[in-house]
Amino acid sequence: MTALDPRAIGFGREDCGELDRAESLEWLVTNGLGGFASGTIAGIRTRRYHGFLIAALAPPAARTVVVTDLQETLTIDDLAIPLHASRWQDGAVDPRGFEQLEAFWLEGQVPVWRFVVGAVCLERRVVMARGCNTTVISYRLVRAPSAIRLGVKVLTSHRDFHAITHRRKSHLTVTLEAGEIQVRNGSEGQPLRIRSADMELTAANVWYEGFQLRVEQERGQDALDDALHAATATVELALGAEVLLVLSTESGTLDPSAIITETLAHERDVLARFQDRQADRADAVGARLALAADQFLVERPVDGGQGASVIAGYHWFGDWGRDTMIALPGLTLATGRPDVARQILATYSRFVDGGMLPNRFPDRGGAPEYNTVDATLWYLEAIRAYVDTTHDLSLASDLWPVLEQIVAAHEAGTRYGIGVDSQDGLLRSGEAGVQLTWMDAKFGDWVVTPRQGKCVEINALWYNALMVMTNLAVSLGREGAVWRMRAERVRAAMQRFWSVEHGYLLDVLDGPQGDDSSLRPNQLFAVSLPASALDARQQRAVVDACARSLLTSHGLRSLAPDAPAYRGRYEGDRGSRDAAYHQGTVWAWLLGPFALAHHRVYGDAEAARALLDPLVDHLRAYGIGSIAEIFDGSPPHRPRGCIAQAWSVAELLRAWTVLRVPIEQVVAEIPSSPM
Repeated sequence: MTALDPRAIGFGREDCGELDRAESLEWLVTNGLGGFASGTIAGIRTRRYHGFLIAALAPPAARTVVVTDLQETLTIDDLAIPLHASRWQDGAVDPRGFEQLEAFWLEGQVPVWRFVVGAVCLERRVVMARGCNTTVISYRLVRAPSAIRLGVKVLTSHRDFHAITHRRKSHLTVTLEAGEIQVRNGSEGQPLRIRSADMELTAANVWYEGFQLRVEQERGQDALDDALHAATATVELALGAEVLLVLSTESGTLDPSAIITETLAHERDVLARFQDRQADRADAVGARLALAADQFLVERPVDGGQGASVIAGYHWFGDWGRDTMIALPGLTLATGRPDVARQILATYSRFVDGGMLPNRFPDRGGAPEYNTVDATLWYLEAIRAYVDTTHDLSLASDLWPVLEQIVAAHEAGTRYGIGVDSQDGLLRSGEAGVQLTWMDAKFGDWVVTPRQGKCVEINALWYNALMVMTNLAVSLGREGAVWRMRAERVRAAMQRFWSVEHGYLLDVLDGPQGDDSSLRPNQLFAVSLPASALDARQQRAVVDACARSLLTSHGLRSLAPDAPAYRGRYEGDRGSRDAAYHQGTVWAWLLGPFALAHHRVYGDAEAARALLDPLVDHLRAYGIGSIAEIFDGSPPHRPRGCIAQAWSVAELLRAWTVLRVPIEQVVAEIPSSPM
């Protein structure tokens, strides 16, 4: 098993034909622009974000649900057999096409369905074009005693991907023009274009109302969606024949066969670069994670030129500064893509304002939001990781004035009360009504975890940032002593966080209500970051404290279970979910830093690596081939939130490769492709 041959992740009839299981498994393909296609292997849409073309009309933003669903029917000897499935307003599931599904698997990141009806076997694949809002659907008749007829209804919409389609508020029109069917949303540009050189297309204009989206209902959201049947594609399929259906918002000439070829070539390049970078550390698990990592890397044009960024998570996140910088080493450096890392770091330098990186870019445009205290500090760590990996000092030299500006702004004071306390050199932050750390849940005016004062991970990052400046200054031939003096002052002041009573680091110092001794995983970064201000005894105590109360199979709890504010289930309406988001919910991305911190204090790579195995197993659950955002804090630790989260994948991959996983280690119990 090599990095060029990641094992297929597949499921048979026992999973595909069982409704609860089949609709809990979600697939995802992306286009490098922020656009994507996604759904359940059962074919039942359970989220407003499910569809076969969610286009990024202003990359990587303005994501719009364009093709909602495909309803396929096989006709065999005059018998019509549906292959699709829907849940309706009354809860009924009809039809139940998943009962014809013999197998589902990933070829690389391409999802494949194998439908079997008696002696007939049909395969469907979904591919998105790189850098293009286009989805290609491939149908291939694998086995049949004679030709069969395939009909595909294309269900459409044109709405913000956070919204729901309501027929009475829609302004969709359908026309047949120059051999393609176009669906327009009123007078807006970029219509959907439905094309096929292989299938006969006929226009339709029929509304289907009352699709029930089960997960939206569970989350307390509007859960009834409508869709317009805009076109039907039909074809007589002969044995071995493959036909292609194109769904696109692009106006130029598109060659669907070339799109498939280019997609597969791109995946081979991703795997080859990963293998070149990792050499003897490249294995099937790492290869699978490298493919997952690629899904988050997107274009972000800046000032009319090329730029790059990271989608924080699918389905609903855009590109966030904090998530981008935390995920950058795993997504790009561990995968042998330093050119992408360089482009991301250069792109974000253009958005530094008041010494701060943006927290997020709104999905529908508008000015970046700067409500973050840690994104900028993670930016310095990402630059360090880039330089240490590539030995390329040219970028650091180019960005040096920006880095000086960042430190100066933090020392002088910038937005939201962020600034250095002249008394101890520690970094304080926060003001009423604003969430600034990664624990950023806010519901209405309620900031769930305000953490005003001097936060432990912020100051661990601040010390690390000053050491980055020290080392970069020396490498660039500049004066390093002044930076080292600043760092040493912070290193000494970090002892203020140490609690003899508790045997771990306090979470926040000098807050409005004094110090906060809550046992949270934030203190872990005082051990896992390259520059640690703690002695060996303290480092081990921090790791042990986190292990005792916070460690789970899939990550670390955000709050110890014995805390009064602990919430063990992330469920219910938005208010209930936000109340639990950082009050006990498990975060997968923290498992990578924990494993590396464990290795730092115990020196046992095998034991540290073993901590990662449950997340590797998770590649076969929830978002297939990727890693979830969060899990319930209490057993059985059900996956929640985004099905694919950038920093979850990135930090698992970074730790997996750093800990030198043996090449024979593979994803547990993943079957070979059923092809």
